[in-house]
Amino acid sequence: MSQAPLKKLQARIFRGQNGDDDAQDPSRPARSSSDPALTINIPNSVLNGSSQGGPTPPKMAHKNDSSSPKQAGEQTETRPFRQRLVEKLGSEYHGAERFRLDQDEARKIHWKRWGPYLSDRQWATVREDYSANGDAWSHFPHEHARSRVYRWGEDGLGGISDNHQRLCFSLSLWNGQDRMLKERLFGVTGHQGNHGEDVKELYYYLDSTPTHSYMKFLYKYPQKAYPYEELVRENMHRDRNVSEFEILDTDAFDDDRYWDVFMEYAKDEQDPDSVYFWFPNTWSWSNNPPPRPSMWASGDGIITAVHPTLGKYHLYCLPSPPPVDNRGKLVVGESGEPEAVEGDLLFTENNTNFHRLYGGQNETPYVKDAFHDHIVPSHRPPPTNDGHPGFFKTRIHTGYASHDGNSPSSEEEQGPRTPFPATPSFVNPAKRGTKSAAHYVFKDVPPRGGCAVVRLKLTPRTPAQDPSIEDEGIFDETVEERREEANEFYSGLVMGPISDDLKQIMRQALAGMLWTKQYYQFIYKDWINGDPAQPPPPPERKFIRNRGWKHLHIADVLSMPDKWEYPFFAAWDTAFHCIPLAVVDPLFAKKQLDLLTREWYMKPDGQIPAYEWNFGDVNPPVHAWATFRVFKIERKLYGREDLSFLERVFQKLLLNFTWWVNRKDQGGNNVFEGGFLGLDNIGVFNRSEPLPTGGTLRQADGTAWMAFYCLNMLNIALELAKHNPVYEDIASKFFEHFIFIADAMTFRGEGDNKVSLWNEEDGMYYDAIQFDNGHSMQLPVRSLVGLIPLYATLVLEPATVNRFPGFKKRMQWFIDNRPEMSERNMANMKATGRGERRLLALASKDRLVKILEKMLDEDEFFSEHGIRSLSKRHKDHPWGMDVNGERYEVNYWPGDSKSGMFGGNSNWRGPIWLAVNFILIESLQRFYQFYGDELQVECPTGSGDYMNLVQVAEEIQHRIIHIFGRDLEGKRATNGGNPKLDHDPHFRDYVWFYEFFHADDGRGLGASHQTGWSGLVAYHILQSGANCRLPKTPKTPRSLAHHYFDETIETTSEYGDEAQSLFSAYSAADLNTLGDISPDAL
Repeated sequence: MSQAPLKKLQARIFRGQNGDDDAQDPSRPARSSSDPALTINIPNSVLNGSSQGGPTPPKMAHKNDSSSPKQAGEQTETRPFRQRLVEKLGSEYHGAERFRLDQDEARKIHWKRWGPYLSDRQWATVREDYSANGDAWSHFPHEHARSRVYRWGEDGLGGISDNHQRLCFSLSLWNGQDRMLKERLFGVTGHQGNHGEDVKELYYYLDSTPTHSYMKFLYKYPQKAYPYEELVRENMHRDRNVSEFEILDTDAFDDDRYWDVFMEYAKDEQDPDSVYFWFPNTWSWSNNPPPRPSMWASGDGIITAVHPTLGKYHLYCLPSPPPVDNRGKLVVGESGEPEAVEGDLLFTENNTNFHRLYGGQNETPYVKDAFHDHIVPSHRPPPTNDGHPGFFKTRIHTGYASHDGNSPSSEEEQGPRTPFPATPSFVNPAKRGTKSAAHYVFKDVPPRGGCAVVRLKLTPRTPAQDPSIEDEGIFDETVEERREEANEFYSGLVMGPISDDLKQIMRQALAGMLWTKQYYQFIYKDWINGDPAQPPPPPERKFIRNRGWKHLHIADVLSMPDKWEYPFFAAWDTAFHCIPLAVVDPLFAKKQLDLLTREWYMKPDGQIPAYEWNFGDVNPPVHAWATFRVFKIERKLYGREDLSFLERVFQKLLLNFTWWVNRKDQGGNNVFEGGFLGLDNIGVFNRSEPLPTGGTLRQADGTAWMAFYCLNMLNIALELAKHNPVYEDIASKFFEHFIFIADAMTFRGEGDNKVSLWNEEDGMYYDAIQFDNGHSMQLPVRSLVGLIPLYATLVLEPATVNRFPGFKKRMQWFIDNRPEMSERNMANMKATGRGERRLLALASKDRLVKILEKMLDEDEFFSEHGIRSLSKRHKDHPWGMDVNGERYEVNYWPGDSKSGMFGGNSNWRGPIWLAVNFILIESLQRFYQFYGDELQVECPTGSGDYMNLVQVAEEIQHRIIHIFGRDLEGKRATNGGNPKLDHDPHFRDYVWFYEFFHADDGRGLGASHQTGWSGLVAYHILQSGANCRLPKTPKTPRSLAHHYFDETIETTSEYGDEAQSLFSAYSAADLNTLGDISPDAL
């Protein structure tokens, strides 16, 4: 192989350079700074330009080489796709990826048929749990996953599938030391972890376009034996007061002895069915199984797969060049010459190994874990001297002792394990089956920058139809083009001088959100009744969970919170996911919100399913807000108004709103319960269970969420009323309902039987217990519960009010005829604010200032990394009460939870949560729309530095960004001070997006790949990253009012009226970016 192809290959893998020896091709833009180099220097090769023998050098496609098989003679076809697309579209060109998104939305080409739709963990999920006690962690443990087929989905390492998960592909590795192949991610279960379940692997979602035309994944694989047992043992020995034991705490990565395994996927420029293999088991469940798919070796290095509905595909497993060292020198084989590495094609059936697990009879001689037995000697049973089948010496457990000791471990299973095969092989020598692999063996890969490369292509086409199958030059150019198109797409999102570090964080956050899509299947009828061809489930299983959700029939690609820790949709998480997703793919974001309100998800009574552990749990009603935000983001960034989407979801949300009113306001007093409402352990009592004190918990957050819901439904109704006057009356209905909720929440009526949730002395909202005798008691815990009332905020433009005379008349009637309510709500409705706007809010100006005084106090809520979920005041002043001889108390816990409430794997008694901070920031921006510079508050409290509310909002945004950004010493707060993560060149550019963050030091906690709602940081960066200072540096004294909002520019409002609108930041051009936070945009 010549020097140039080797250097290009290495450079592309490690991103240390663009891969060209000579001057870069002017038709290709320079590598974007948002795809920064991994700091690996690859010196000039010691090889000369001639071939070194061994495998024939691959043919390289050159821009002006008319002999290229890629439609030779057609000069236009040899130029980059983007260049040809520019010539075709002219001024309508907005990027190659935007072109694909338009094709996909118009249903011209199904660009999203293939994507990262495999779960990261299918084992130990509720869907796979057929136990009598509902212990999903024990019923289907990790130790079973390699041998036992899944019923409801598939998992894999950096894997992909089609959008109905009929054909799957993923990576499997073996380091020569492990007792099994590394084919899925490992972690401790909810019983084993001292803070609940937790993945114990190092992997990163580095890049993805919305159509998945390009994707990049990194897995770091230790060269030592993976410490499965050590991780379980040490985590079980730790209590909740100690941090979790992670893979970097073991010696697995000592001396940097590990492999960086990069996976890059690329689709052909105009063929979404070509992506750069196994069938899920669909035949073992029914007495009349569907036609079985099949795959076989159809040639050297070729696997052909045929599925009854997907059709025929070929996986071309191309010969790989030998490994090279960091100087570009080839590793020589036993012959003394460099030797190509061919993939050995292996086949088996995707059937459960009953012999191994239960000592039963296998359905077929070749089973799911055959590749483990074939490749890993220690995985095989030793044969006996008398020729009888051997047995495993180690027994497999079906259950685990729980960490807290409350759940007993199940007994060890007895009996034989996998018998030594009667045939000479564990895999099918006929090279046919429903599961296959291409086994590449790389020996003596040089350390410190050496690399090996495998190229694979899945396509329905033949080499005659697709020259890239045989021409590695075209193959590599395709990957390179897709990568540059990804650079183009993400560069197009950035406005203003955002630093390279923040661009990289933004891109990885959005990539993580796109990677955490998953095909999710749950058909209640089949799940609860069991399958005809399988033993019936225990009868008591029907009474464990989700009994009231018989209508569920889910089989969709959904956005997951975290595909390992939470490989299931969670309703209120999804709403937050859709905000940044709408920036890159509005169609997918809208689909997520639409699905949750469809009749096969939503209950007939209007309840939205929460998550699979308990679909009946109640999450905050954020879907109206998310729906309208997605609608407005698409209008702002893409110039489209999808009114049919808005109206369709709004109609279904009317049912959901009615469900809330009927089910969560038991007394009809407009004061709401709701249970835990996503905040897990935030209260002094478990808010999802009956109170030990007796009485009913009246929740400040539950009531505030409903006021927030009212205002968002009002806002949507006014938008729809522009096109259909019927919605004007509905807007009036929600206006009046909001007033009644606001009044009931914050003002006590005559007598003692109405509960006030506002405490005038403390200047905070609190939960309260209402007892049957009519008396009530507030629970003075300073938490997010008291800040969430700020969410219920809406500014009405005068143009909006004037456009709808019916709505205006009804609102004026209310002001005139209900002065006792209107004057003490909405900051006095008779008053107008900046630009004659009207403000609808739970908090009056006086109450707003009192709340902000505590919220911006760094000794209470205001952390260097955002707003805490519980005031730091409770560190020295915990609050609690004794009930029936038992102490109930709330303490400030800035890190992990110290209780087992809700599994113990999340904590709302201090840490920073990006989702709730996000709405709070938007609420402050809305308050500024009304008050303008007239309202200044001290930020931080006691600092002497006064800011208007948009400055406060921006300061919170910047503190959140500081969780992820590098400081002057190169440290990221989220890394928790780990020097390897902060400074090692092979780690420092990569970021994990945790579930929540330590309130005092910002380190990441909980699920490590929850780019779901923590991906919201991408939105913050796009909105205010251009003027974000480095972490741990002082603020630059300035007045942001005129910098952020320029009222001298005349703009047209969304209602077509000429009006002076507020808008943010840099120039009038920002009216078409996320920098616009005017009423029209929010």
